[in-house]
Amino acid sequence: MRQRVAIFGESEKGRFHFLYYFLNLPSLMDTLGNPPDESQGLHLAIQTLLFDHDLIYIRVKEEGFSKKEYQVGLELLNNSGKLDDLTAVCLPGVGSKELVSLSTRLCVEKRALLLTTQKDLFDYLTDR
Repeated sequence: MRQRVAIFGESEKGRFHFLYYFLNLPSLMDTLGNPPDESQGLHLAIQTLLFDHDLIYIRVKEEGFSKKEYQVGLELLNNSGKLDDLTAVCLPGVGSKELVSLSTRLCVEKRALLLTTQKDLFDYLTDR
């Protein structure tokens, strides 16, 4: 069984409030374009595909700050019946306790991992 990873991130193009499914790099690049400066989402998406995992990409306006897009994306992931086999959720740039708490609930429900960076974990631990 292939691993399925959901990643939130910015992109040059594409719809907001939508779950994109990718199995290969050409379709990812054709659909979402190039990564914006300082963005980590598409870089992690490329790594996910190179490791032969299925990718679900949720576009946000600004990584770490587009609270509404994260909330809607997490809701879409939670309500999608096709994602019972979700392996991991990755929110690069997010250190907000509220967003991490929402994603943690989803991960517990789906029995999935929450992937984070060292910087984001520090931001989460020091968020008041």
